[in-house]
Amino acid sequence: MTDTPNTTGSRMRINALIVDATDPERLAAFWSELLGRPIVDRSSPYVWLRREHGLGLGFQRTDAPRRSKNRMHFDVSAPDPATEQRRVEALGGRRPEGYDDGGFLVMGDPEGNEFCIIPEGPFELDGEGRTDYLG
Repeated sequence: MTDTPNTTGSRMRINALIVDATDPERLAAFWSELLGRPIVDRSSPYVWLRREHGLGLGFQRTDAPRRSKNRMHFDVSAPDPATEQRRVEALGGRRPEGYDDGGFLVMGDPEGNEFCIIPEGPFELDGEGRTDYLG
């Protein structure tokens, strides 16, 4: 990645995404397996996956309880979201309640952090932001 300003003149870019976790080792292992990114560093209170495309992914230990729905979430793409749902569940993730409407495949990691599995190809959204790629 070059160090050139973007169209607004800023040199800022997203360097890493950090996920708060009561058990960062467990979450790092889950996401490592799911994304094929090995754990490369442990520097308490962090566990880091291999950086890809300039983006780091780390898990930070916290004792603070999760209070509500995520305000930001990952979208991960896959050729077959339904197959990946089964793999997520085998790794300890689950489909949270209340997300049947909308058509998105919303999943939760072992600590309940939500993420969507979306198809690799294009898919349509209606005016309300709903989709039907799951069929």
